[in-house]
Amino acid sequence: MRRPRRRASAPAWLALAISSLIGAAAPGPSYAADADTIARGKYLAIASDCTACHTLPGSKPMAGGLPIETPIGAIIATNITPSKTAGIGDYTLEQFSAALRKGIRRDGQMLYPAMPYTAYAKLSDEDVAALYAYFMNSVEPVDQKPVETKLPLPFNIRLSMAAWNLLFLDGKPFTPDASQSAEWNRGAYLVRGPAHCGACHTPRNLLMAEQASKELAGGDVGFWNAPNVTSDANSGIGGWSIDELVAYMRDGHAAAKAQAGGPMAEAVENSLRFLTDPDLRAIAIYLKSTPAIHDPADTRPAYMWGGPFDDLASIRGVPLPRDRDSWSGAQIYDAHCATCHQDKGQGSFDGKLPSLLHNTALGTTNTNNVVAVILQGLHRQPDVLMPAFADALSDKQVATLGAYLIENFGNPAAKVTVDQVKTIRAGAVATNSNLVLIAQAATVAVPLIVIALLLIWISRRRGRRQDASGS
Repeated sequence: MRRPRRRASAPAWLALAISSLIGAAAPGPSYAADADTIARGKYLAIASDCTACHTLPGSKPMAGGLPIETPIGAIIATNITPSKTAGIGDYTLEQFSAALRKGIRRDGQMLYPAMPYTAYAKLSDEDVAALYAYFMNSVEPVDQKPVETKLPLPFNIRLSMAAWNLLFLDGKPFTPDASQSAEWNRGAYLVRGPAHCGACHTPRNLLMAEQASKELAGGDVGFWNAPNVTSDANSGIGGWSIDELVAYMRDGHAAAKAQAGGPMAEAVENSLRFLTDPDLRAIAIYLKSTPAIHDPADTRPAYMWGGPFDDLASIRGVPLPRDRDSWSGAQIYDAHCATCHQDKGQGSFDGKLPSLLHNTALGTTNTNNVVAVILQGLHRQPDVLMPAFADALSDKQVATLGAYLIENFGNPAAKVTVDQVKTIRAGAVATNSNLVLIAQAATVAVPLIVIALLLIWISRRRGRRQDASGS
């Protein structure tokens, strides 16, 4: 339910740019807060997963510098520590709130919605103040300014976001639904606000805003696929129990259902596993109540595909081809996968090494997550580890293995191609040249059209004056 690090996170969208919450150096505001308020702010920062975008692996927390590849160019995450020279140390509470909920930074410039202020707009005044107290009092200042993001024209014109905000920013804070329980309202607040689940799990329109009519119906985070998490029984999480959803968010694993990878694994590691069980339960209750959005191609839940399969005996004693690209799926599985996932794909007895049977990663027609996990592996605290095979397997071998896994343990309608593997191995989102060209053409065309209309108006006005003087 979250954006990734070092991928298109958050978002891979039209206005994907981490907001520059940096103002000119000036005497910084003082903000005293009690320990309980600061602790509440820290919890909200964790729930909001600020670390995911604003902390470069191996660097100081919240100091920025993380490159994010998007269809309109590379974005560099900003420093949001209370540094007065490189971060947000000179922000007042009102300026912090404006940046967080309205997309307006300290110097009055518009922010880009890669920093999900469209979701944070739902935060209450009390929670914004708690977040401010935490950042100003507990985050270590880091006086290191990341390199600036440089996007092509017209995306480098921040003023364009004013029009985008008029179209897509709902600035009203969350209002509880009196017809629902307190638990449901807490879940709705977390999902729509701090946790900003829709940023990953909602598809985008042509202008890269979340499609309200398809809220939580699934989206793309770079090359990762964030699945449908509406209440639909086949396409979404309608068949999951509350306890399974809580376990998945807390542990990154739900038996006979799924395990978290990619951006979701980061969300579990950095954010969700630290939330209280009551909050996780509230999120699950809310998700189970959302309107079901169904894809007709989903004839059964993703976790219902696959059964035990073992053809490894057929390759025993058979010499391995010298050309590794000629190895069969069974040979690659036997060499690299069977030790952990077992001969029939059943996983380990203790469940720590997941089963490939009834596994959502193999049960969907979008196979990007399968390819990405094979290439990148899975490293999640405290003790989850799957090795990466990017160096061990060629593109052809990954495609062969992926096809073998899907055919025998997953949805046979799904496909894996060599070109798909090459794209995901590259690890970056290709620049959407068509989008850039269209936007640049519009930037030139609109003023020309206005000028042409103005000239036509002036010409007609002169013509009417001449007619009047002639008569």
